[in-house]
Amino acid sequence: MWKEYIQNVTSGYHFAKPARKSDIHHIKEKLGVELPTDLLELLNETNGVFDAFDCPLIWSTNQIIEDNLFFRSFEDYKDIYMPFDHLLSFSDAGNGDLFGYPILNGSIQRDDVFVWDHESDSRKWVASSLKDFIEGWANSRISV
Repeated sequence: MWKEYIQNVTSGYHFAKPARKSDIHHIKEKLGVELPTDLLELLNETNGVFDAFDCPLIWSTNQIIEDNLFFRSFEDYKDIYMPFDHLLSFSDAGNGDLFGYPILNGSIQRDDVFVWDHESDSRKWVASSLKDFIEGWANSRISV
């Protein structure tokens, strides 16, 4: 369903093999949050979505873990940015900005996608769902 959807709304992206259940479980284990249904289903079809230059539209499970842990624990960021514990990032804009789901009371309770601006440390709503994000970002309706 997700690969077909992405191919229908844009071109030029390729897909990795599906994520293993253990890879998906590591996200919950390492980051302490259940994945929202849409992202879980996408990762069950493909462990990342990449453009012709291998830049990710959607990160792999490893990148989700590594980047979220980095932003949550990097000591220098603690003095200049709000905490990252309330955002599950799954993509980036290539300029330092991150896209992710808000984490409220320890869980992702809504499908909305926000962008974190690395220059202003602001978090702004950009899409009502993962589908809306993919279509909007791939077709330049969403920009940062």
